[in-house]
Amino acid sequence: MEWQLKPYRAPNFDSPALQNAPDALWQVAPMDGIAPENYHATTIFPEYFKVNGAWLLAQESRMDCVAVLEEGKIAVKESRNLRAGDRVCVGRSEDGSQGVLVHTDGFAEGSDGERDVFSFRQSRSRETAFSKDYDALYRLLEYEKAHGRIVWVMGPACAFDYDSRDAFARLVDEGYVHGLLAGNALATHDLEGAYRGTALGQDIYTQQTVPMGHYNHIDTINRVRACGSIAAFVEKENIRDGIMAHCVRNHVPFVLAGSIRDDGPLPDVIASAYQAQDAMRDIIRGATTVICMATTLHAIATGNMTPSYRVRSDGTVRQVYFYTVDISEFSVNKLGDRGSLSARSFVTNAQDFVVNIARGLKLYQSKE
Repeated sequence: MEWQLKPYRAPNFDSPALQNAPDALWQVAPMDGIAPENYHATTIFPEYFKVNGAWLLAQESRMDCVAVLEEGKIAVKESRNLRAGDRVCVGRSEDGSQGVLVHTDGFAEGSDGERDVFSFRQSRSRETAFSKDYDALYRLLEYEKAHGRIVWVMGPACAFDYDSRDAFARLVDEGYVHGLLAGNALATHDLEGAYRGTALGQDIYTQQTVPMGHYNHIDTINRVRACGSIAAFVEKENIRDGIMAHCVRNHVPFVLAGSIRDDGPLPDVIASAYQAQDAMRDIIRGATTVICMATTLHAIATGNMTPSYRVRSDGTVRQVYFYTVDISEFSVNKLGDRGSLSARSFVTNAQDFVVNIARGLKLYQSKE
């Protein structure tokens, strides 16, 4: 059965309350990087602003930013990117009464009927049955391969296993990966796996530590730096397997955000946190499904910049799907605590998850 997107239900702008609502108020930013007092902070949900009597939808949004009126359209900007004189929306009522409407239930599902007040296992935990979730995700990924853009956010654990590296490479080859967000560690250990057959000095298949293996990841970084880039390293060393090599060969864009603990780092790593954030957001702008695996901080960062909706070129609105995958219940629940309430979680080993996805999409049959 093909995936069916939930229909978007726009607000009822014919209601007297919205028809009679005033236009939104705008004040100029007093300085670069400074919002005016009483600014309106944006959310992950569709937001409408009344301008000259018409309700305008912000074409894209992200959490904790400000709305700016530019040439009759609503732009959403981080405060650090404001410029003195930008016309910033002010007012903190979100029900339309001040010309700003945050629409939280545009993709709400209908009621399944009466529910018991008391029932077991309503939270998503290590005891949750995920069979239905996997089946739904297979259908969604098939749909998005043809109609959307799938962005993966990955921690280094995804590169520590032979099968998971191979499974993700198959996903890249078959068109299920349109962007990759990660850090120095994911790329380093994946390239180490291709270059030396280890990840942090352990054989990626047997998990046995090899002699002097603790040098392998920094030797790999050193060689990549000598080549000048990951792409040049892949070409010069004829790297054939793994996550990064397949992204390079399939021209899949990736952003590697640096951290204070990085070794090296690899030459492609963006050291500035804010430059990395901007680069990540450039990838996220086109994403319609986001899957975060085994990386709490990158998942939260990505969740904070991912809206729950996307406006198509024809003006229609569709849902953005967001998944978190981690063996830790704390990690998958953390994103909800940070405001990304639309995230759906799998509590499982990320390596097993990506292998299950490749098998569920029958990618092994296409390779063997």
